Amino acid sequence: MQSNRNRNLLLGLYGLLTVASLFLLTRLKFSFDFEQFFPQGDPEYEFFKNYIKEFETDDNFLLVAVERREGIFDQTFLEKFHDFTVKAGELPHVTSSMSLTKMQYPLKTPFGVTAVPAVHISDTSYYATDRARVLQDQRLVHNLISEDGTALSVLLKTVDRSSLEQAEELMDALNNLLKTYQFDEVHLLGRAYFQKEMVRMEMREVAVSTVIAALLAVAILFFIFRRWWSVFIAMAGIGLALLFFLGVLSALGRELNALAALYPILMCIVGVADTIHILSKYLDELEKGHDRQTAIRITLKEIGLATFITCITTAIGFASLLTNRTAPIQGFGVNAAIGVVTAFFVIYGWLWAMLPRFRTEQLIKFTPEYAFWGKFMAWTYRFTKANGRKIAWVSVGLLAFCLVGISLINTNYRIKNNLPRGRQLTADFLYFEQKFSGFRPVEIAVFPQNGYKADDFEVLREMDKVENHVRSYPFVKTLASANDLYRSLHAMSYGNRPEAYRLPDSLAEFERYQRLADKAPPSFANVLLSKNRDKARITGRMQDVGRDTVEMMQTSVENWWRANTDSSVAKFKITGTGVILDKNSAYIRDNMLQGLIPSVLIVAFIMALLFKNWRMVLVFCVPNVFPLFFAGALIGYLGIPLEAGIATVFSIVFGIATDDTVHFLSNFKLCRSRGLSVEESLRVTLAETGKAMCLGSIILFFSFLVMLFSIHPPSVTVGLLVSATLAGALFCDLLLAPVLVRWLIRDKKEKPVPLQEPAIV
Repeated sequence: MQSNRNRNLLLGLYGLLTVASLFLLTRLKFSFDFEQFFPQGDPEYEFFKNYIKEFETDDNFLLVAVERREGIFDQTFLEKFHDFTVKAGELPHVTSSMSLTKMQYPLKTPFGVTAVPAVHISDTSYYATDRARVLQDQRLVHNLISEDGTALSVLLKTVDRSSLEQAEELMDALNNLLKTYQFDEVHLLGRAYFQKEMVRMEMREVAVSTVIAALLAVAILFFIFRRWWSVFIAMAGIGLALLFFLGVLSALGRELNALAALYPILMCIVGVADTIHILSKYLDELEKGHDRQTAIRITLKEIGLATFITCITTAIGFASLLTNRTAPIQGFGVNAAIGVVTAFFVIYGWLWAMLPRFRTEQLIKFTPEYAFWGKFMAWTYRFTKANGRKIAWVSVGLLAFCLVGISLINTNYRIKNNLPRGRQLTADFLYFEQKFSGFRPVEIAVFPQNGYKADDFEVLREMDKVENHVRSYPFVKTLASANDLYRSLHAMSYGNRPEAYRLPDSLAEFERYQRLADKAPPSFANVLLSKNRDKARITGRMQDVGRDTVEMMQTSVENWWRANTDSSVAKFKITGTGVILDKNSAYIRDNMLQGLIPSVLIVAFIMALLFKNWRMVLVFCVPNVFPLFFAGALIGYLGIPLEAGIATVFSIVFGIATDDTVHFLSNFKLCRSRGLSVEESLRVTLAETGKAMCLGSIILFFSFLVMLFSIHPPSVTVGLLVSATLAGALFCDLLLAPVLVRWLIRDKKEKPVPLQEPAIV
């Protein structure tokens, strides 16, 4: 009676927690920010943060491309486009707007300097001349007009580091404005657009993965137990665990990011695995003739400790991501660890409160398929006993195969690899890659030396050398610097001919232009020169050619300027968000296993305390480290670029793969404590635990395949990698672990009793 009362009290507490979690769920926030993926504490990132304080960030823009396939030189189209450019500059969080229709060329006249429009919108007789001139202007092509003259782009400068709320407000206002013009084809690109669309993707991912993971869990549980009550008990427990977990995250003020779609899957996996182990043991005890109260007590006593240890080892595996310097990866590790611990306590209490309320026939229907697992485990026992040496040699061969694959891992990360499949955001990104200059920022810091100022002729001349060299790379389409003003003034002096768009040859000519440049708007100088003129910047955009290609280009550029520029006049440094993200990818590649080493050691220490036998610790470690090498090999052989999201595979694999090994060895130790021999203990362990291990792995395999329904490519890749790797982990637990046990664990030989000689009378 007391036990039933305690169970009812616990269910009442769950009811209160459900109400509280539902309330907190309404306050759960999503976030997306490129700065989240910057390595915290990295010297390059610290330099860039100080650098942009004197200039501006390199991603504070929003591009709006409008296409007219017949060509943009149509008066009605140009008038409408110009009006849109002007009004777009008045949108919230936009500081300025620029397009071809606002561009002007300086013109020198006997009466002074005036300006003429790049495009004479109101006079169609100039269109042929205007078209020829602007399509030869390197400042405009790929920047404000496409090379084929069929699309124009509006460059909107936005506030630095805009928040999600600001991005949403801007995008809503922009979309409403665009509706009033009804352009034939419009494409967008920029920080605010990414922020809004990626958060929308995150919310969709969480919802879809939750529904599909739940349906899959229902199908698998019903296939195993063939009773809807078992399905209800399991799914209700998992649902409560997920709800309480999200409530805890909301209460702690933690935000969800692109990796959040994995949380429902992880909760289903952990919940279903724990439920299967506990429910299988409970049914076994009922079959032995125990009443329900005794059966649940024995189950939680014998399985509870092993399940708790798997909870701790899984949480430690995820916590290993704290060694990563990228905030979203760290956050994912912490959140996943919280989820695993939450799932254990919620499901443990739920099953304790619910299972004794049901009879055996309400929980399971014994079928020939259910009996199959007993026969399969018996075959596995015989196979490992007869083929131990072959299994060992195959394992060694696979290890060598994995090491070769790991050596092939690359980090040629591309931005488009992270964009949602089949969405307008991705189509827009690829459009700008094809028609304009792309999205990836190019940023070169310039430091005058020996008393020179950034706008001195000598410094600008060294900058000009670097700019011309960087432009020689075909994927760098646009660059801007303080030199642009002087090039324009020089071109003005020669009738704005394209070939005259360059720096003047003599200091005297430059000083004449400098007097005119002093009259330029202050905003122009502020974004390209520091206030005290001790720094300058070369900025632009390039196409998304991949991290490794960019690294080779950067190395080539650095070597070139060391050999071809005067370092006593100016020094240069490549920086920017692209460089920082690239460096983070390299850091992840070089340290992908380093972060797991502390976790492996901590878990091994826990196993040493549990088993008090170093041989058992070795048996535990080998089957769980092996899948990590397998995961690395898959990444290498499949040519998957290693980046922040993919790096989570290792922690997921280690965190989850340890569960089956802990259950296997815990059951083996329990059998040994009953006085059974090593062989008999293995046979009983495979019979009692092997079935739950196989069923759990099947659930793991298909649960992660749920990620195939994701529109986020890294999530799809993570799902495929984890599914394949956990299948390999089951091979290690069923085949390699028994072989290691036989080699390392021996029956104690009884000391022979010495024969006593008969006494001589």
